[in-house]
Amino acid sequence: MQLYTYFRSSASFRVRIALNFKGLGYEPVLVNLPKGEHQAEGYRAVNVQALVPTLVDGDRRLVQSLAILEYLEERYPAPALLPRDPFDRAYVRALCGIVACEIHPLNNLRTLKHIRRTYGLDDAGVNAWYRHWIADGFAMIESYLVSEGRSGRYCLGDAVTLADCCLVPQVFNAQRYECDLAPYPTAMRIFDACMRLPAFDAAQPSRQPDAA
Repeated sequence: MQLYTYFRSSASFRVRIALNFKGLGYEPVLVNLPKGEHQAEGYRAVNVQALVPTLVDGDRRLVQSLAILEYLEERYPAPALLPRDPFDRAYVRALCGIVACEIHPLNNLRTLKHIRRTYGLDDAGVNAWYRHWIADGFAMIESYLVSEGRSGRYCLGDAVTLADCCLVPQVFNAQRYECDLAPYPTAMRIFDACMRLPAFDAAQPSRQPDAA
């Protein structure tokens, strides 16, 4: 397998965690987003959306991190990252959706560049935008975890799921922008537990070959 990835891409980070957790070896193919390598013709031939990650599994090419995570779960089901019960699966997918649909699109590199350019924002303005939507999204995560009462060591009891794969990279991004995460103790407790696992630790940005 090959994974087209960038070390600070939270979407790539999600997939790296899942690959590690399932014990699936892969070759990282590095795509530098700040330098615009994802927009180059060569990469567009790999992924017409010009986004990372892209996973190549034999003659199969997959895009969009949530679709890749679901593919990995279905093709390589053990160890599992989705529970068997449909209700529990919906809960896990809802948490994934909060991260991937409610938080990430508002704070990814494309969005931040657009608002800086279009509205003439300086670093302080961009950071204020970022922190607002982090607070909004993490409040959703925290309230959902608490109200459902199904978390344990991880988002769903004591079993790692796709929800954890999505939560951890978003915490890393929030920490990078010095967001206040103290109001979300449940989410942060889960984050700390996940980061004690080798699959998560090995996937973090500082461990990637393009981090230097």
